[in-house]
Amino acid sequence: MPYASHRFTSLPFHPPGLHKPPERFYSGPKFEEYEKPQLHTLFTNLLVNFDKKKKVIYPETFETKLYFHKIREYISEGCLSPMGKERAMQMSFSTQFNSVVTWLRQTHEMLHIGDDGQDMPAANFFDLRDPLKKLRVEGLFMEAHELFDLRRALGSIRDIVRFIRSKDESQYPALHELAAPVKVFPAVLDKIDTIINKQGEIKDNASHELMRIRREMRAKQSSISGRMSAIMKKARQAGIVDADATVSIRDGRAVIPVSSANKRKIPGIVQDESATGKTAYIEPAEIVEINNEIRELGYAERREISKILLELSAFLRPYLEDMLFAFRFLGIIDFIRAKARFAKRINGIVPTIRNETDFHWEKAVHPLLFLQHQASGKNVVPLDIELNRQNRILLISGPNAGGKSVCLQTVGLLQYMLQCGIPVPVGHNSQMGFFDHIFMDIGDEQSIENDLSTYSSHLVNMKFFLRHCNNRSLLLIDEFGTGTEPMLGGAIAEAVLEQLNKQEVYGVITTHYTNLKHFASEHVGIINGAMLFDTHKIEPLFKLETGQPGSSFAFEIARKTGLPEEILQKARNRLGEGHINFDKHLREIIRDKRYWEKKRESVREQDKKMERTIEKYETELEKLKNERARIIESARQEANNLLASVNKKIENTIREIKEAQAEKEKTRSLRKDIEQLKEEINRPAYDEKFQKQLEKKIKKLQEKQEKKKNKKSDQTPNLQKTETSENNEDKNRPLEPGDAVQLEGQDVPGEIIEINDKSAVVAFGQLITTVKTVRLTRISKNEYKKAFRQKNTVSSNFADRVRSKKLSFTPDIDVRGMRADEAISKVLEHLDEALLCGASTIKILHGKGNGILREQIRQHLATLPYVSRYHDEHVQYGGAGITVVEMD
Repeated sequence: MPYASHRFTSLPFHPPGLHKPPERFYSGPKFEEYEKPQLHTLFTNLLVNFDKKKKVIYPETFETKLYFHKIREYISEGCLSPMGKERAMQMSFSTQFNSVVTWLRQTHEMLHIGDDGQDMPAANFFDLRDPLKKLRVEGLFMEAHELFDLRRALGSIRDIVRFIRSKDESQYPALHELAAPVKVFPAVLDKIDTIINKQGEIKDNASHELMRIRREMRAKQSSISGRMSAIMKKARQAGIVDADATVSIRDGRAVIPVSSANKRKIPGIVQDESATGKTAYIEPAEIVEINNEIRELGYAERREISKILLELSAFLRPYLEDMLFAFRFLGIIDFIRAKARFAKRINGIVPTIRNETDFHWEKAVHPLLFLQHQASGKNVVPLDIELNRQNRILLISGPNAGGKSVCLQTVGLLQYMLQCGIPVPVGHNSQMGFFDHIFMDIGDEQSIENDLSTYSSHLVNMKFFLRHCNNRSLLLIDEFGTGTEPMLGGAIAEAVLEQLNKQEVYGVITTHYTNLKHFASEHVGIINGAMLFDTHKIEPLFKLETGQPGSSFAFEIARKTGLPEEILQKARNRLGEGHINFDKHLREIIRDKRYWEKKRESVREQDKKMERTIEKYETELEKLKNERARIIESARQEANNLLASVNKKIENTIREIKEAQAEKEKTRSLRKDIEQLKEEINRPAYDEKFQKQLEKKIKKLQEKQEKKKNKKSDQTPNLQKTETSENNEDKNRPLEPGDAVQLEGQDVPGEIIEINDKSAVVAFGQLITTVKTVRLTRISKNEYKKAFRQKNTVSSNFADRVRSKKLSFTPDIDVRGMRADEAISKVLEHLDEALLCGASTIKILHGKGNGILREQIRQHLATLPYVSRYHDEHVQYGGAGITVVEMD
């Protein structure tokens, strides 16, 4: 899935113009508009101009100090040809933002171009630039083996170009543009195939003369073979040669090995002798003339082959510049492929990159340290770091061997790799910045020849930084201020740091000086950072924590190494209480912070666990609701069937009574059948709990009816009361079992089954629940019947419509050929139906075309709150012609 998690912002895909160096990467200009000589001159001039461009990297040993030469070696080893290796060795830091983005995109696409299981052809990456250049000179030609390699290399170029062009251009645009101007030379391949066979030799039918010469050579060699066999037979019979002797070849001529004592017995010419002189190799006189003729034929064969190759070279000469360009393309592809293979080894990606100096890295690792630890089965602690305009300089402190230098080297190496066009091992949410300079002061640069001490070399570096640093510079300084007396060195370092901060430099600096930690905490633009330390195990954790300074833990480390306690106590006394307390407070802060971080992590884990549990319960509850609805629907269907059966039975009974003309026995028998049917109908169909609730409800209703009768018989009717006053009086009286009520905010009517002080058990249709009485409102029986009847009618009609829609709903919709407004209207209507039917995913078939309809539809999808995400369909099932919409 290309570009799914790798974003590029703030620039068009390819910068306009011919500013990119074709010798390093070619991905842009359409060279068809240039003549071939102009094309060669253009490449040369661009390469010279590119190489003259100044790259501000300091010092000259920058790559060695960061071990970038190891990265270069890994990539070079992954190349298949000298052309790719040359580009790996010429690879360098670039300040051309558009060029770097293009290089990264090419590598990213190469990294993912085989995701569908089809790998790019990777055979016959031969470097034939020098043999091809011989074609520029009239009279020179390429040898047969060179033509054989040329045929195979051009075949590989053709296969690579076809492979790239077979991929979706919208997913691999950089490689498509890289391959666009490359020609595949079918005429050249066919011409070479007529001359060279599959074994790399000149074919017999390359010309009529060559065929005649070789036919005659074979005939004469066959004649020699027969005559030599006859001579060997006679010599064996005469005892001149050994019985196991065979014919040998010396200087291209057939000879017989004979002992030196017998060499005069076979007439002929001695062509050679063994090293000891005991064996002579005789060419019999009768075949000397034939061998001479064969040799002359061999000379004629070579002359004819030279003539054929000369003619072939003349045929190839007009294609020379195009073929050289194709081999440049082959070298570029080889180099990009090697970078992609290395990126895969280190889990490198192409993150978001902006032409700004701010950056935010997540889970960044040192690639060489990653490969080293991977070989030994260890894990690398990832680095999270962020520099922005408010916090441009990170001042890292902490214990020795705690990872400060590794952190600094990781920042420098990854930024350098990125601006060389190499994917870097960081998290997918990382954002990379872009710098014009990277300056570094790591290690010792003392020099006897230049009369520089260690501290002097650091001061020379500081002078260079102050003179050349600006807001587009990345500065890396290890052990800032060391090399001289601590107080003086700390004061100078603080002054230098203040000036660098004024120049708005970005950088990572490591130090142990307390005054620098204080300075960082008091000035905007500088932020403290600490390498964490486990105070219980007395060992570093190699994890960076920004926002606070770190302690050096010098006394703890000294105690762990076995330094006597009395020595440590004397050191404390000499150091002073103030410094000891400062370092002590730092340790306490670090310890407390780690404690609360563990607590916070524990709470976060518990929250995640609770969320998973709630989600599980909600899923189970939804299943229960669906099952309940299914059971109710089944019960309703059974009740309807039973009612139909009862009605039919009653009708049959009435008909039989009429037919029997009210005979007593017959009537009694039919009445008995009806009683049995009544018992069957009244037989419990629900579980025991529900049956008890129904019995309780019926009992309450009977008590209510009985109470009404008693109340009606005891009271004297008052005919002067109006209907309005009766209703008011009824509403003012307390709620009682059997009253018709409505729940606050709901339209469904219910009936009270049981009532307590503050709550009541109410039956809303087939649902029995307990609610607070303050939320209930009494309604009349007429209102109850009307609301109940209306609710059943609406619910039934709506349920029927929803059920019908679910049966006929299809998640796919085809809007090809429609206008944009018509298509969007259809899509929105389809999404509404999908929501109603509970569909989670739909597919919109809009076709590819110019992409206008797809963009219009996706703009409207982005505004819909119930659409969680949308994306292209898999390339095998339609790719960019289908949009897959996932709904909440």
